[in-house]
Amino acid sequence: MRNGIVLICTGVMLCSIAVPAQTKDSLERKFIQMTKFDPAANAQKDIDDAVKLAAMSGKRVLLDVGGEWCKWCHRLDSLFQLNEDLLKYMHDSYVVVKVNYSRENENKELLSKYPKIPGYPHLFILENDGSLLHSQDTGELENGAKAFPWHDKAKVFALLKKWAPSGK
Repeated sequence: MRNGIVLICTGVMLCSIAVPAQTKDSLERKFIQMTKFDPAANAQKDIDDAVKLAAMSGKRVLLDVGGEWCKWCHRLDSLFQLNEDLLKYMHDSYVVVKVNYSRENENKELLSKYPKIPGYPHLFILENDGSLLHSQDTGELENGAKAFPWHDKAKVFALLKKWAPSGK
């Protein structure tokens, strides 16, 4: 009987070693590399993981809702890609999750938990416990011009700074 208990304990220890827990570093890599809206992604799991990482790192969560079909989503992304200071501030202060909305996957159940979205892209800012802090229509962040850059860097920076955690 004693040998059976030792085997069971050894098996449990081996299983726990074989399945490493997600670390802060592995979660950070996952979210920094998330650059596209993926209809196949499990958005709820991504948000749950982002909340865990935000709690570990003292950040908040920024949900970017849109789709690969959305030219305004790509335009907002280009603002970040072309402004390293804006991109760095965003990643220093927020865990960013791209939540897909498309014909392939509207994420209806997930998005029904949040305020109505008037257009895409749309941003939600969550506290690091997952509670909603702010819903942002990105049309309000546009610069009013009909040419590049379509979003106003100062408006986007002001939004990020307003909702960033204290000390960021």
